[in-house]
Amino acid sequence: MMSDPAGSKVHFDPIGILIEPGRRVRWRCVANVHTTTAYHPQNMNHSLRIPETARPWDSKYLLPGHTFEITLTVEGVYDYFCLPHEIAGMVARIIVGKAAGPGTLPFDYFENEPGKHAWRPVPKLAQEALPPIADIMAKGVIHAA
Repeated sequence: MMSDPAGSKVHFDPIGILIEPGRRVRWRCVANVHTTTAYHPQNMNHSLRIPETARPWDSKYLLPGHTFEITLTVEGVYDYFCLPHEIAGMVARIIVGKAAGPGTLPFDYFENEPGKHAWRPVPKLAQEALPPIADIMAKGVIHAA
């Protein structure tokens, strides 16, 4: 979790990564205050962008030097964001094993589904910041620009 000294440029690095199921993932806050929060209705009614059977996470606020860890076992695409910086495009994507699940669908896939009309969509800038699934699958890791 990165930030320039003024806090005007924030990002995760890497922004995209391919891992094997069962791998532990650790985020470290380097500067500013950040969260790592899965796109999931349990997290402030955000739209579902992780595998349906995966457990959502929310690190809460992390200060510089603090870490947060989870183990991802369910195969699929996991999109996540930083709560205070989502609108600035601070998002990232993890693919566990193979690309599958809601994270592979268009960002508005849920709009006409019953009971999902209250889900919060991924902001446009965040959508544009997420690396393409094909690039992550081909390269294995995508670093922030």
